[in-house]
Amino acid sequence: MALLRAVSVLASALLFVQNPRASEYQVKAVFLFNFAQFVDWPTVAAQDPRTPLLIGILGDDPFGAFLDETVRGEHLGLRPFEVHRYHELTDIEGCNILFISRSENERVGQILAALHNRTILTVSDGEDFAKRGGMIQFVNDKNRIRLRINLEAAQAANVTISSKLLRVAEIVRTPRR
Repeated sequence: MALLRAVSVLASALLFVQNPRASEYQVKAVFLFNFAQFVDWPTVAAQDPRTPLLIGILGDDPFGAFLDETVRGEHLGLRPFEVHRYHELTDIEGCNILFISRSENERVGQILAALHNRTILTVSDGEDFAKRGGMIQFVNDKNRIRLRINLEAAQAANVTISSKLLRVAEIVRTPRR
């Protein structure tokens, strides 16, 4: 039932701003929360099943309090959600989903290189994020939020994205150099 609800929320979020009360970043906050339903991270045998699922924001926070409100009281299984804000790459610890703010666009290559061997779902709305090696990019298209997913980047980080999410996204590749 929860999965059905999440699919429905994602599908309706793709229709985005037809509801003038929902801002762009309110919709994106709901997406970030729902990505946890459609992504699998490798299990760590010793990990406590009650360990919080961390959604991080690196750089300027475009969500305000809305992301915190979206996840307040929510759980994925036994795991409660938490939101952390980071200004330095070295501060990121235990993060599952990392939204990289547009304020970090000039450093995206450096950030993704530093996160390369970590099982963190990277998300941004920055220009060409998925083509640059990020996993999920939000794209505004005629007042709708669309997703671009770099499946190679997710697989390289050992992050599995559900086919349900892949069906509603454009799949892109990192250009070979």
